[in-house]
Amino acid sequence: MTTAIRRRPTDMSHSIDKADSANDEPDRFAATRMSLIEKLADWEDQRTWDEFYQTYWRLIYSVSVKAGLGRDEAFDVVQETVLSVAKQWQKGQKYDPDKGSFKTWLLNITRWRIADQFRKKQRNPAANAQSGGTPAYDGEEMRDATIERLEDEAAGQILERMWDSEWKANLSEVALQRVRQHVSPKQYQIFDAYVVKGWSVDQVKDALGVSTSQVYLAKHRIGALVKSEIKQLQEQF
Repeated sequence: MTTAIRRRPTDMSHSIDKADSANDEPDRFAATRMSLIEKLADWEDQRTWDEFYQTYWRLIYSVSVKAGLGRDEAFDVVQETVLSVAKQWQKGQKYDPDKGSFKTWLLNITRWRIADQFRKKQRNPAANAQSGGTPAYDGEEMRDATIERLEDEAAGQILERMWDSEWKANLSEVALQRVRQHVSPKQYQIFDAYVVKGWSVDQVKDALGVSTSQVYLAKHRIGALVKSEIKQLQEQF
């Protein structure tokens, strides 16, 4: 668990990576979320889908960007993926655990929406330069190859490995954010320094003015809460 936690920043407002740290990302996140809420406004389970969005938007966004889409296109994938999941749920076409894991089911829906975005880029090359990010492939042939790779079962293993990595990091990040709301700021600060940032016990003691027992207590208590939260997230849908 500790390794997964250290992979990503703990603040949900941070960008996916330094190369993609757009100042407008929080605003785009909020706009996408509000657009979804409006589209799901008449559904009895609107709150469920808002929670779903809050939990999985960064996972879908990150994988979309790493697949070669720009920021705006990646946010479109987020919205279309969540809407696709919600529409299937409404039609009674829910995720069936007997047919595979929820993680794989969500990956497949995300993969299709990413492929849709590449098709749009293919039909409208001019939009490629306005997508908000650096395209991973140039030219019609390369974009066709990207779509084929996303849809080809064998080559899709690359995307699956990427998804697995981001999935673990995302669950840890979401769990940390939830736990943070229910523990004292001081305890979380100790945990963040020692477990997330990887400081030594002495560094934490000197910087925060705490004892060795306080460091280990924060690690044990918050670590257990994070594990529990991750388990709940895994069983949520």
